[in-house]
Amino acid sequence: MRPTCVVTGASSGIGAETAVGVARAGHDVALVGRDLPRLEAVADRCRGTGAAATTYIADFASLDEVRELAAALLRDQPRIDVLVNNAGAALTERRLTTDGYEATFAVNHLAPYLLTRLLLDRLTASAPARVVVVASDAHKFGDVDPGDWMMETGWKPMKAYGRSKLCNMLFTTELARRVEGTGVAVNCLHPGFVATSLGRENRIALVGLRLIGPFISSPAKGARTSVLLATTAAGDDNGGRYFVGGRPRAAKPYATDPVNALRLWEDSAKLVGLEP
Repeated sequence: MRPTCVVTGASSGIGAETAVGVARAGHDVALVGRDLPRLEAVADRCRGTGAAATTYIADFASLDEVRELAAALLRDQPRIDVLVNNAGAALTERRLTTDGYEATFAVNHLAPYLLTRLLLDRLTASAPARVVVVASDAHKFGDVDPGDWMMETGWKPMKAYGRSKLCNMLFTTELARRVEGTGVAVNCLHPGFVATSLGRENRIALVGLRLIGPFISSPAKGARTSVLLATTAAGDDNGGRYFVGGRPRAAKPYATDPVNALRLWEDSAKLVGLEP
């Protein structure tokens, strides 16, 4: 039986290339995105490798849609062997989601936190299983302020994005601790500086991308570490490791701080309506 991999943000960019790479490696895929025509095009590429591919529409700016997505995945997928939390957003202005949460934090952290929690029993039952979190070196631009997760003061685009990526790493740290001994392996990664649709709303960023275009990696190259952790022995071991360029790299202490990781986990549980 082929293993099943769920890939979020799979309609374009790194997520699309991750899905195709995982399919080529022998996995069936469940693809999550917001754009059905693009998602179906990616699914067709995956089917061309011999994989079964199912598509799911969900907007991670809505926690209700994340809950509906989890219910659909649990209904349709008897096994979930790999979850790749890839979906993300980079915004140029502070916005609130339908749940009343700061959008960058909600989409990049709360949504994958909730999805992972809701799928964790199925992942554990499918063990050996893996959770792969697409973080970023941009976490270095973020900080941790448990008293102001929503950045009601001092909001700036890169600071908000950096904090959300720092949260990805802290989430990885705490999740790895909690699943120890269950057969689920949790790791995160920096995909490199990749030209994707992530910052399509940021006009300044788009100008900058044109100027430095020759130095930017392709989405296919950016997906390599995700595929590596999802499908090869590199992703076998649990431990919340941080991978860059396909190899583990020592993370800064503040990105794996156990006190902040636990506080983020507990606060996130309250925000999404789960027990810690």
